[in-house]
Amino acid sequence: RVQLVESGGGSVQPGGSLRLSCVASGNTYSSYCMGWFRQATGKEREGVAAIDSDGSTRSADSVKDRFTISQDNAKNTLYLQMNSLKPEDTAMYYCALIRPCMSTVHALGVMTFYPDSLDASGQGILVTVSS
Repeated sequence: RVQLVESGGGSVQPGGSLRLSCVASGNTYSSYCMGWFRQATGKEREGVAAIDSDGSTRSADSVKDRFTISQDNAKNTLYLQMNSLKPEDTAMYYCALIRPCMSTVHALGVMTFYPDSLDASGQGILVTVSS
């Protein structure tokens, strides 16, 4: 079974940046997507960004042009570069593995609406954006 471990969270002022990392252990094999979703207190879960095994990416409208998802296959590591952070980005952020994966749109949907269908997810890491 794949295990996912996030790191890189913390507190930052509005307009600042953070980079989250997620190290995957185990065999992810082909036809998968990985992604990030977040859960803020009192708000619905939101799929933030996804990447497929070919490197195609998709982001939610709420973070487009601010967040960038990427992966380093040699290091089995997924990243989320978060720039121009806003207070509304405050949330627990989770790394996720979706397989099989039909598309990055499918991956965002699974993370948002069908978390029980995720093949794996991390323990979560807190990001706080506050002045």
